[in-house]
Amino acid sequence: MPKILFVAADPRPERWTNEIEREHPEAEVIVWKDDGQVHDAEYAVVWRPPANLFARERRLKALFNLGAGVDGLLGLEALPAGVPIIRLEDAGMSVQMAEFVIHQVVERTRDMAVYREQQREGLWRIHRPIERSKWPVGVLGLGHIGARVARSLAALDYPVAGWVRSERELGGIEVFSGKAGLQAMLARTRIVVNTLPLTDETRDIMDHAFFSALLPGAVLINVGRGEHLVEEDLLRAIVDEHVAAATLDVFREEPLPAEHAFWRTPQITITPHVSARTLREATIAQIVAKIRNMEAGAAVSGAVDPARGY
Repeated sequence: MPKILFVAADPRPERWTNEIEREHPEAEVIVWKDDGQVHDAEYAVVWRPPANLFARERRLKALFNLGAGVDGLLGLEALPAGVPIIRLEDAGMSVQMAEFVIHQVVERTRDMAVYREQQREGLWRIHRPIERSKWPVGVLGLGHIGARVARSLAALDYPVAGWVRSERELGGIEVFSGKAGLQAMLARTRIVVNTLPLTDETRDIMDHAFFSALLPGAVLINVGRGEHLVEEDLLRAIVDEHVAAATLDVFREEPLPAEHAFWRTPQITITPHVSARTLREATIAQIVAKIRNMEAGAAVSGAVDPARGY
């Protein structure tokens, strides 16, 4: 009977633990409490766990992160070496992300804000149809989420390219890699979509040089991490009119402080980290299936390489 520890600041943890028990009735599922008790759990399902978890629970065989991004977990100094970290693979998030990005792309390319303004003015005026060739899209990161975003936009006949750290292929999508490849992709990109994981190499990647390399009148859609963006450089690029608009769903500080300049910048659309939410049932089914595989001695996918950061 495996012991599974649920470690997340959820006011209703039973929504998770009851479902885990239904999916894996042989398991003992325990909600973490900071009361000094040791459970000798084999598995922990975590989201931003406290450091003292690892001081108390020393028999952990694996950590299952409740999200695709593991930067918050890898940043813990107390993280035990050698304990596998398993990230979520999709769990319903990629389709949500693709939907969110498509909405933002269409909002911009089809001039929907113009038509809303015409409605307020009682004005009937038809504008020229979209020329997709003038809206080349570049997607940073081609994991489960980035690949779904790229394929979805390509299916709408936008010219789509992607960028990854090391070479790979994605059917029907032009893929650039490495530092030189990033510059080449940016040079042909007007709409840039960031889905990268946060690592030491990708932190602050969207800076002044990055924005300057894009085609004029560029649009940024950031659904990766707030720390990817140098905020002052985005504001500068907007003032210089090299960047025409940005949709930001993630921020260095969340909630975004009321005094932040982004709130007062009309070219920026702000959403409160809602581009893709973890779907509980799909997440639990995925985690339980992987625990069963591990108990049976089988390999599982989604293992994080701490050296790479994802």
